[in-house]
Amino acid sequence: MALTMDDVDRFEAARPRLEAIAYRLLGSASEAEDAVQETFLRWQGTDAERIEVPEAWLTKVLTNLCLNQLTSARARRETYVGQWLPEPLLSGDPMLGPADTAEQRESVSYAVLTLLERLTPNERAVYVLKEAFDYPHREIAEILDLSEAASQQIFHRAKKHVAAGKARTEIDEAAARRIVEEFLAAATSGRTEPLVKLLTADAIAVGDGGGKVPARARAFEGALAVAKFMRGLFKPTPAKRAIIGGSAAIHVTTANGGPAILAVVDGRVVGVTCLEIDADGIVAFRSQVNPDKLERATEVWAATDHGEPLFHAF
Repeated sequence: MALTMDDVDRFEAARPRLEAIAYRLLGSASEAEDAVQETFLRWQGTDAERIEVPEAWLTKVLTNLCLNQLTSARARRETYVGQWLPEPLLSGDPMLGPADTAEQRESVSYAVLTLLERLTPNERAVYVLKEAFDYPHREIAEILDLSEAASQQIFHRAKKHVAAGKARTEIDEAAARRIVEEFLAAATSGRTEPLVKLLTADAIAVGDGGGKVPARARAFEGALAVAKFMRGLFKPTPAKRAIIGGSAAIHVTTANGGPAILAVVDGRVVGVTCLEIDADGIVAFRSQVNPDKLERATEVWAATDHGEPLFHAF
């Protein structure tokens, strides 16, 4: 049946929430948009007047589409070139969704999105719906065709897995930015010792190039190994400039609610490094350099007032 304008308006009102759910479930903005569009097509093909609670119907359809996508994505990621990391979203991107509570902000952090990859599709869905959107277990059970008790058990299991992999403590945004700026100063000094002092003993560095941009398949582990890698990364060479298409403007910004380093060449975002920081120092660097996963970041960056870069690198 053809949708009325009221039906279309109802869907568009739900779109921001649906996109935010899909992004957290899939870790990909482009895949989230596809899932929401497919949900709209399902909405278009149904008799909307017979649906008592459209918002619940849309959430159920979207979530199950995402679950199917996650199942097939696991197979695809087994053949993915190098390390798979989520697509980062810059501050101001509406797909980040609600950020009113600590739980909502944490659920979209880059570190947690990476940890969610370890969960089963059902665990991920229950965690996202409960932690980020505060759905009651009764509604989650209806969406996923589970019992309410099963939903509660899955949530506790998922939350335990996520908690085990997170940084020990959090620091405020201003302190995090200072640490990032100190890191950049140390990284461009050409010396390893200042870098080591800013890292935790078990620090890691990992990147996702998708086979299109060079990125180490396995993470660097330990403060000294990470410091040496970062020192070399910021050393200018003609080869690096050739890979990214020029000298990169380096900015300190926010991605997925946390501190990030952005590399921009001629208005095009060529790299986003999300940092995980606790009271002891920098815990992790997770760098997204796969150009397929930076298109949305480039669009958002172009639409924002970001000021002058700290410096130019490479």
